[in-house]
Amino acid sequence: MASDNGIKDELLALIPSLRTFAMALTRRRDLADDLVQEALIRAWEHQDQFIPGTSLRAWMFTILRHRFITLYWRQKREVRACEDFRAIRSYQVPQQAGVAALHDFEEALNRLPSGQREALVLLTVSGFSIEEVAGISGVAVGTIKSRVSRARAKLREHAFDEPEFAYCTALDNDRHAAMHLR
Repeated sequence: MASDNGIKDELLALIPSLRTFAMALTRRRDLADDLVQEALIRAWEHQDQFIPGTSLRAWMFTILRHRFITLYWRQKREVRACEDFRAIRSYQVPQQAGVAALHDFEEALNRLPSGQREALVLLTVSGFSIEEVAGISGVAVGTIKSRVSRARAKLREHAFDEPEFAYCTALDNDRHAAMHLR
């Protein structure tokens, strides 16, 4: 190419044809305009690669087509990644119900008498054994067992008073009965 002005004029003259081709590829005016712009920028940046005496028009259409293919495959990978992400997210449990259940549980826990709440938290949350909880609280092991049992029963009444938890309550009662038979 002889000069920047010469190539600039030739590139400007090709814009309508490039837009028509880009519209055929993308089928969207906004994407076609972006594609033409990117092709023009690439041609301008790499004008030293153009071989004088060959067709500038063919060279530009090749650049535009290659750019479209690159963007198409990149977009397809991104869409696939988004679909995979949506598929993964679609299997998650809704958070609203969990937040509401946690709030209900906290309310029920706060309504427990302090001795029951303390015993239950030390045993279940802090991970102490019944003997350790008894030692920390300064009461007999049987008292801690009783407090924990009553606390669990009250929590079921307040927080888990839904039919879906009835089975869990029955299982807990069976486990509790089985523990006393040992």
